[in-house]
Amino acid sequence: MYTILLFYKYVAITDPQVLVDSQRALCERLNLKGRILIAHEGINATLEGTVAQIEEYCAALIVDSRFADVHLKKSTGTGKALPKLSIKIRKEIVTLGLSAEKDVDPRTTTGKYLSAKELQQWFASGKKFKIVDMRNDYEHKVGHFKGSILPPLHNFRDLPGALPTLEPLKDETILTVCTGGVRCEKASGYLVKNGFKDVYQLHGGIVTYMEQFERAADGSRPAQNFLGSLYVFDDRVTMAYAAPTERPVVGSCSFCSTPTETYVNCADDVCHKHFLVCEGCKKDRMLCKDGVHVATS
Repeated sequence: MYTILLFYKYVAITDPQVLVDSQRALCERLNLKGRILIAHEGINATLEGTVAQIEEYCAALIVDSRFADVHLKKSTGTGKALPKLSIKIRKEIVTLGLSAEKDVDPRTTTGKYLSAKELQQWFASGKKFKIVDMRNDYEHKVGHFKGSILPPLHNFRDLPGALPTLEPLKDETILTVCTGGVRCEKASGYLVKNGFKDVYQLHGGIVTYMEQFERAADGSRPAQNFLGSLYVFDDRVTMAYAAPTERPVVGSCSFCSTPTETYVNCADDVCHKHFLVCEGCKKDRMLCKDGVHVATS
């Protein structure tokens, strides 16, 4: 049995190279695969290994006082979801790309944390709030919370450009959501810095909410507030806690609009856009909808 581990922490890293070296030694010793980004502002990681290997990694990680309180998110792996180990130094652990005077430091400015349990209570009570999905457009096309606002983000760096579309929400209660929480730390802080008055972020991200409330131990289906499946950045591509026959499929083929959760990359190396395609169109077309439709059969 395999586990996929997802975590991040915004914390001061005085010498990123030292942490890179120690993380590489630990991961290689445990034969883990995955990606770790390290910057002066913190760490962002996705790793896969056997259950025992991941447990040993976690035990070693939290010995470091900087990561003692890190939120560790685990899901079932395949043993081949992450093909290799990559540990790199970056300027940011998730790239927003703002200038120094406009940048957001989540350690000082961020939205209020809302737990998955608290969100479920908000849904049940009928509380008035707006969910703003801070993921890329190709991610939320396959799954999102009911009634979410889906800003046109091709990547996270597009957030400043999407700000005018969110301006009408400045006086509303806003909940930002993303896969594991790391983008919302900066996204919610960015909204706070730009005058939004009541901003929350989903602590642990959508994956934590789905783990707690989109499956039940007795096999029954709870009320589905998250529609479709969750896009993940590994070879699983999407994850869900029920078969497509037991939940709505919100993704649709870019060519014919048939419901689908299958992603392909544009065959044009210049574009290489990630998009949804049904099995029928996948056999005949490999270029994205915005490019030339080329038959491959």
